[in-house]
Amino acid sequence: MTKKKIESQEVQTEEIETQSEEYHKPEPDLKAVFTGSQALEKAPKIYGVSTGVEGLDDLFFIVTAEGGKIVKKTLGGIPAYSVMNITGVSDTGKSLMVEQFSVHQASKGNKVAFITVESPANFVVTSLKLRASAMGLNFDDFQDNIILIDAASSTRIRENIPDLLATLAYVIQNYKVKYTVIDSVTGLFENKEMMARAIVRRLFNFMKKWYQTALFVSQKRSGHEELTAEAAGGYAVGHIVDGTMVLAKELIDSPFKAKMYKKEIGDIVRLFRIDGCRMSGHDTRTHFLEITETGLVVIKEPIGK
Repeated sequence: MTKKKIESQEVQTEEIETQSEEYHKPEPDLKAVFTGSQALEKAPKIYGVSTGVEGLDDLFFIVTAEGGKIVKKTLGGIPAYSVMNITGVSDTGKSLMVEQFSVHQASKGNKVAFITVESPANFVVTSLKLRASAMGLNFDDFQDNIILIDAASSTRIRENIPDLLATLAYVIQNYKVKYTVIDSVTGLFENKEMMARAIVRRLFNFMKKWYQTALFVSQKRSGHEELTAEAAGGYAVGHIVDGTMVLAKELIDSPFKAKMYKKEIGDIVRLFRIDGCRMSGHDTRTHFLEITETGLVVIKEPIGK
């Protein structure tokens, strides 16, 4: 190859590299920059959203200054506009808890979007009706306040997050939905856990955009420690959402556990803990949890009290 050809190729290479640098030149996104006051103009007022779960609502609080003193005030529910993760192994009461929440809010006249990923809508609505009966409510009075999105039966929206979010956006706009439940987010990435973080991030950002108060159910793998926020997909869900509520169960199989929990050997103890909440203060203790004979979740006293 002649010297002239080599020099010509070098010039072309430099031009390509220069074009590439210009094409990839970083530019600031000024729409993403806010002063504190500008951000506050768009900030919603945080208040408590009651859950319908006995013993839960008083575990969230805010701290305010009154008369020069710091005062702790109970929110009376989970923080409005928060996205909360409810995690645990099977048979700990996760689905019961979100069903109670949905029935409770619907009975108050609020619209709830219930995305069912595990079981078809006709089976879920039967469970919701049972939950209403256990709560002393007539499901027929408010049944249409719960709008079910059947991702369990629709492969398209279960496997395609954009289609799922488009469906949810339609429901929110047309039914004036304020609350969204997904049972469970694990079903949206069960065969692709490497994508869990990206999927949950997309769902989280959507809920914030539409000012939803949301509950995400996530499943633990059998090897996960019972009372951690870890779930299928690792800590992806817990790291992204506003807070996590952990449900657990433990077999009393030693005298030590029997003494600690004040139970008999062979009993099953159910436990509940709030693992962080960035939008409000919260009780940090581990509480006993009970599932009543009628299928309602109740949060009881802290362990050791």
